[in-house]
Amino acid sequence: MADRQTERLAARAAAIGDNAPNSGSARSAIPSFIVMDVMRAALAAENAGRSIMHMEVGQPGTPAPRAAREAAVRALQGETLGYTMALGNDALRERIAQHYADWYATRVPPERIAITAGSSAAFVLAFLAMFDAGDAVALPSPGYPCYRHILSALGQRSVLIETGPATQWMPTPEDVVQAVQRDGIKGLLIASPANPTGTMITSERLSALIRVCREHGVRLISDEIYHGLTYARAAETALACDEEAVVINSFSKYFSMTGWRIGWMVVPPQFVRAVERLAQNLYISPPAIAQAAALGAFDGAEELEANRLAYANNRALLLEELPKAGFSDFAPPDGAFYLYCDVGHMTDDAAALARVLLDEAGVAVTPGIDFDAERGNRFLRFSYAGTTADMAEAARHLKEWAARRR
Repeated sequence: MADRQTERLAARAAAIGDNAPNSGSARSAIPSFIVMDVMRAALAAENAGRSIMHMEVGQPGTPAPRAAREAAVRALQGETLGYTMALGNDALRERIAQHYADWYATRVPPERIAITAGSSAAFVLAFLAMFDAGDAVALPSPGYPCYRHILSALGQRSVLIETGPATQWMPTPEDVVQAVQRDGIKGLLIASPANPTGTMITSERLSALIRVCREHGVRLISDEIYHGLTYARAAETALACDEEAVVINSFSKYFSMTGWRIGWMVVPPQFVRAVERLAQNLYISPPAIAQAAALGAFDGAEELEANRLAYANNRALLLEELPKAGFSDFAPPDGAFYLYCDVGHMTDDAAALARVLLDEAGVAVTPGIDFDAERGNRFLRFSYAGTTADMAEAARHLKEWAARRR
């Protein structure tokens, strides 16, 4: 399945005019991030006077914690906010290292931590530092679409590992061995909790994947951006099992700081200087004001836990109410704030169904085609990152829509 999803989506984009002839480099001819297109359509409906319930984008409905905002105010009043070092402020790197000790009982030297402009910049830096042009990286499918789009833009290749209920929506060691033998992969990227499914990897599976990666010289990258947003058991960092893992995280989700564009990565010692050189040239430094706010965010634990409990309430509400509208077949919603729902009994065109729900129910959702070009036409992703009141209202809209169609 190497790059097949990207090829299909790029062809679709070309067919509708997203990639006009002679408009730029071949590397720029990547598919759009469909959830952002859905968000644009939802905002257009709102600008036209309609009330829209947002379940499309994975964005917390809460602001940055008060401690983060207060730290930003202090920085604005007392600092010049110029360039920082390319890998970020030492104080923030040290605080993130303490975070690993507090949450995971894992020691991470601050020198191995790079502060980035959101996790997106971290993926660019990781892919450039770890892999050459033409190298193949295995990704789970369904999965976050920007993984494969970034790899494509960098001249690298995606090898898609199909997951589903039979594999608990996670890659298996056998999948990795097959990808090594068939596609010569140099890397494996995993995410737990995962987007779009919300599923989490078990400790046993994580350990097994790490072992097989070591045996075959495959570099493991662990996307841990949804850590902290779990509802039955805590997520485990790959660093607890493998000091050589590359771990990427962000202040966007658990810390509720999407627009601040601040994240981090933990890299093996031998790659720190390479990441630093790349960061110096590509970004100069992460945003100084966002770093100040991120340092303050660690003092907002009580507020952040209240947010997590609100998501847990949203999750419970939707698991009870959405089946009443015909949406009942979900991947196990272990973490993050997503429900990935099989709607194959309703449609074989989830994108069309998403448009219908926006037009007729006033609810914005994301079609599975964004995450899985092969099977996503029968899935929708519902985000429950908004307020509980909004989630209850969205469920009411969907139930009323379903009743009208009966």
